[in-house]
Amino acid sequence: MRSGREESGATARGDKPRAEEPAQRRRAPVAPLLSAALGAVLAATETSPLAKVVADAPRPTEARGFNFVPLPNPRPVPEIRFTDEKGRPLTLADFRGKTILLNIWATWCPPCRQEMPTLDRLQAKLGGPDFEVVVVSIDQGDSGLFLVQEFFLEIGVKHLRSYIDATGEAPRKLGSIGLPVTLLIGRDGKEIGRLVGGAEWDGPEAIALVERHLGRAQQRAAGVR
Repeated sequence: MRSGREESGATARGDKPRAEEPAQRRRAPVAPLLSAALGAVLAATETSPLAKVVADAPRPTEARGFNFVPLPNPRPVPEIRFTDEKGRPLTLADFRGKTILLNIWATWCPPCRQEMPTLDRLQAKLGGPDFEVVVVSIDQGDSGLFLVQEFFLEIGVKHLRSYIDATGEAPRKLGSIGLPVTLLIGRDGKEIGRLVGGAEWDGPEAIALVERHLGRAQQRAAGVR
C-alpha cells in the first residue's frame, strides 16, 4: 500500500492517476458499435433489388451445357415493350409470324457477356425471314444504348440488332429474377420453352433445337435445301 506521502509526491510530479483505467474500459465498446453499423450497411446493400438480381444471376461457369426446358404446351408470352437502336417502340407482336429466340440480358451481367458471341453466330447461321435472335438489354438510363453498342463493337457482334428495355421490367414480366433468360417463341407468339443462365447458342444442341422448330432438320434429312 502506498503511503499518503508517496501519493502526494506522485501528484506533485504530475504522474497520471490510475483513475484513467475506467475511461479506457468505457472506450472499448466503440469497435463493436462500428462493426454493427458496417454490418447494417452491408445488409442494406445486399437486399437492394439490383444486388438481388446480380446475386441470383448464374455465374459464367454455368454457361457450359445446354439446359433448355420445353413447356408441355406452348403458352402466351406477357407483353414487353422495348425500343430499337433508333428509338422506335416495339413489342413481341412486331415479330409475329417468325420464330424468335428472345434473350434478356445486360452489359453488367458476366454470363450474358460470355454467351453473346454465340448468339451472334446463331443469328449468322440461321437468321432470316423465318427466324431471328432478339436480344433485349435492360441497361437503363440515357447511356443504355451506348453501353450495348460499345460492347457489341468490343466483341465484334455483326449480326444482332440493339434492343433496349429502359424500364428494366422484362425479367419480372417473364417470370425470371436472374439474367440471362432466353425464350424460344413460335410463329404464333407463344413460348415453346426457355433456358435460364448462359449457354452456347451456336452449339449443336441449340442449332438442332431451332432447326427442329423451323422444320429444317427434316428438310435437310430429305435432301431439300
